[in-house]
Amino acid sequence: MTPEQLKLVLETALLCAEQPMTMNDLRRLFLEELSAEELNEALAQIQADWADKGMELLELATGWRFQSRLSMREYLDRLTPEKPPKYSRAVMETLAIIAYRQPVTRGEIEEIRGVTVSSNVVKQLEDRGWIEVVGHKDTVGRPGLYATTRQFLNDLSLTTLQELPMLDDASAQAESVAQRVMEFEGEAAASPDGASDVTDVADTSAPAIDEQTNNEKTND
Repeated sequence: MTPEQLKLVLETALLCAEQPMTMNDLRRLFLEELSAEELNEALAQIQADWADKGMELLELATGWRFQSRLSMREYLDRLTPEKPPKYSRAVMETLAIIAYRQPVTRGEIEEIRGVTVSSNVVKQLEDRGWIEVVGHKDTVGRPGLYATTRQFLNDLSLTTLQELPMLDDASAQAESVAQRVMEFEGEAAASPDGASDVTDVADTSAPAIDEQTNNEKTND
């Protein structure tokens, strides 16, 4: 198979795929054995071919997929009058704390925010597929440990938590994550490829939030 044929097959499969394709998925397209180097080179060439188009090929947490560029969003939105869900500041701050401090208990989130985290806030994030319980802390009551999911990474077009912004100002971290989340409008084309392992979603090297993210004194 020539390099051009290889690119053509990969490009076609990725454009038709309903969810991100892993390297194993891509290898199954071919009868002959292809190395990771050959596949990565072909994928890089496809990315270059689409550099000036409205779609782009990205590697996400769960694999490779084509998606529209952010600059195209205002035009595509005219086809779907439904507006994306609006999340409160409490939801965004809770998500940011989990993203930077994971795995973290609900009590630890409340300690950082300085207010009670309502069940509705947690439910919104769980329903959206952005957080999940990945274990339980070995302490009284064995509270659940929350972490972000691969879907969260996909929706922010990230491959790992290391790509989250490294910010010195703790209060700005919540705003930064909130902004990235709100830039993603509508449902993602991909769905999670199963429950995430703790080692996949918890990154102790991610920047930590060491201060309260706001001085709110009322419950969410």
